Amino acid sequence: MVAVDRGRYTCLVGEGVPRSTTPKKRRGERTLVVAMKARELGRKGIVVGDRVALVGDVTGQPDTLARIVRVEERTSMLRRSADDVDDIERPIVANADQLVIVTALADPPPRPRMIDRMLVAAYDADIEPLLCLTKADLAPADDLVALYEPLGVPYVVVRKGGPVDDLAEALADRLSVLVGHSGVGKSTLVNALVPHAHRAVSHVNAVTGRGRHTSTSAVALELPEGGWIIDTPGVRSFGLAHISVETVLAAFPDLVDATTECPKGCTHLGDDCALDRYVAEGHAEPARLESLRRLLASREGSSDED
Repeated sequence: MVAVDRGRYTCLVGEGVPRSTTPKKRRGERTLVVAMKARELGRKGIVVGDRVALVGDVTGQPDTLARIVRVEERTSMLRRSADDVDDIERPIVANADQLVIVTALADPPPRPRMIDRMLVAAYDADIEPLLCLTKADLAPADDLVALYEPLGVPYVVVRKGGPVDDLAEALADRLSVLVGHSGVGKSTLVNALVPHAHRAVSHVNAVTGRGRHTSTSAVALELPEGGWIIDTPGVRSFGLAHISVETVLAAFPDLVDATTECPKGCTHLGDDCALDRYVAEGHAEPARLESLRRLLASREGSSDED
């Protein structure tokens, strides 16, 4: 599934279409087919990245329409909720194996709480995160890089008009989803990586410091040297109501064992948490505990706070 638009699903059919989370470079005869969801699928959601079974007219000719009769088992699902009190999961993309968190170093300024939330969503979906720091010509990356160093999150840094070779290398032969605030340069990156993409580029409002939504729906694009990227609309909130504390803890194997000594119902944010003693005794790095608590705190409150 490469695009979804008002109940119509655009599917890529043929040789070389990704059948696993690692897209293949091989390309053969392929056709774009527009389809609708079969009634027997009921309310089952279908999103970009899904692998589906089609019946009917799959020639891809104008004014033809196939039917989606089955959604194959997913290897991953990136999700969010509308806000922190809405526990209804909203799927974003399926079967991605890398989440590229795109954030500007300036104009608009970086929002670590939003980055933290996206990292939690990546850990929940078992998708590898990658920080892509844009607009390095406007501000240095050192402070933001240092903030995420204890988490071991890989990163690339790009500047306006500069090469995107490091990013292209990180995306090669993978199915990556790009997520970020409006105005951080996501569409500019896509156009540099996929010259025929022609994604609309936005500008940041000088008063609010926020970008305008230019991508209105998710779309999958094939990279020239192999691999796929899924560009998504800019987000201003990223609710995590559907994600448990245990999911966040699972990303910290060096700390999770110590939580068995915590009091019942411990949020791991208060004074009685056993993690403080565990770290004080030298079993783990203080920076790791600080990062864990930052991610846990990101599950609460407004998701677009700095």
